[in-house]
Amino acid sequence: MTGLLQRAEAEIKNHRLLLRGQKILVAVSGGVDSLVLLFILNSLAKKYHWQISVAHFNHQLRGRASDADENSVRLIAKKFRLQYCFGSADVNKYAGEEKVSVEMAARKLRHKFLANTARENKISTVALAHHADDQVELFFLRLFRGAGGEGLGGMKWRSRSPADQKISLVRPLLSFSKAEILEFARENKIAFRNDATNYSSDFLRNRIRNELLPLIREKYQPAVDKTVLRAMEIAGAEAGFASATASAWLVKPQWVFEKLPVAVQRKVLQRQLTELGVVSDFELVEQLRQSPGKLVSVNSTLSVVCDKNGKVQNKRLVGRLEESFKPDELKLKLSQGAGRAEFGGMQFRLVLKKHDGLLDRLPRKLMLEFFDADKVGDEIILRHWRAGDRFQPIGMQSAVKLQDLFVNAKIPAEHRRSLVVATTLTGGVFWVEGLRIGEKFKLTEATEWQLRWDWSKIAA
Repeated sequence: MTGLLQRAEAEIKNHRLLLRGQKILVAVSGGVDSLVLLFILNSLAKKYHWQISVAHFNHQLRGRASDADENSVRLIAKKFRLQYCFGSADVNKYAGEEKVSVEMAARKLRHKFLANTARENKISTVALAHHADDQVELFFLRLFRGAGGEGLGGMKWRSRSPADQKISLVRPLLSFSKAEILEFARENKIAFRNDATNYSSDFLRNRIRNELLPLIREKYQPAVDKTVLRAMEIAGAEAGFASATASAWLVKPQWVFEKLPVAVQRKVLQRQLTELGVVSDFELVEQLRQSPGKLVSVNSTLSVVCDKNGKVQNKRLVGRLEESFKPDELKLKLSQGAGRAEFGGMQFRLVLKKHDGLLDRLPRKLMLEFFDADKVGDEIILRHWRAGDRFQPIGMQSAVKLQDLFVNAKIPAEHRRSLVVATTLTGGVFWVEGLRIGEKFKLTEATEWQLRWDWSKIAA
């Protein structure tokens, strides 16, 4: 038995990932990581009486190459005499319909397929091939998105499937580097397929892997992988402690809320917001924590408030809103040639006209933009920023959280919820006060009708 195989077996035992005689669904893409995982588990299967099934999901992102991956995995499963389970979906189409990034769409559809397949075959555990290099990349991804301690702690050896909490996900290779996995594949003559999208600069994870990390290793910290993994372990452990302490406090408060450590206060509020079905972010939690007794607007019909004892309650707003809250949504129809509207302390002038490509001849103003009217649609909604809003500014490859853009633009937290956001009737954000216009709504050579968007502050 080779060194890596022995270590993998030890990790499985130490972390109690797999039990003797159980069924395991192994997610196999056709790449080196998942094939090495399959090889290891299949090599140990007889010893531990495991019943292994292979699952492959075709994302339909690379045409014939995706089909070749699927055929390759099918043949490997046949060679090992293992049950083969297959699924596919048009990820690009789904991403467009749900207005999420391709990466997010692929992840959601893949997990849904794995969970469904596991249920259908009465399997409770899915094995994934994430490794140490994935952890390091994930750290920077989440750091850039402003994640807290739990997020920066990275993936766990065992977790629940996001598509079905009854399905466990296990990651037996989490302590192994990509270099070790590749060496094991060479030693054991494991043929694998390379995914060309792993080298595309369109995806942030790839830019971190192929550009940022090599630069850090060369210019700043050769041992960045080791130091990041150590930092993740520390952050995850400390966040876990804060979370456990918050849970215990919610069951039996033993200290005054304001005397709790700040990290625990935040966890207490986050847990209560989750139970209320409210998507929490740092700004929302901080507003509640620092302003006890003050209503904080979540959307047009819901506000939340935290009392001095740390208890969060939701307040449904019916009829006329309280004086301190202005209605935060205004629907406009764009069927006529021009119109005016006032919302959020701003005045808007909207003009629809045939696009003649002569915008460069117009005197440009700071508070003037142009959009493809057909992409915007016949009706728009003016409202304020809400937790979870995503936006793709012109020039960016994919949509990101508005919260992250506000942080990068150094917009103070207390001002963010008063900013005006314009969306399509289906929720697509095409304009945000103080930011660039939406990439998907810009004028192009194919534009037939343009929407002139003129705005100004209403004098107090």
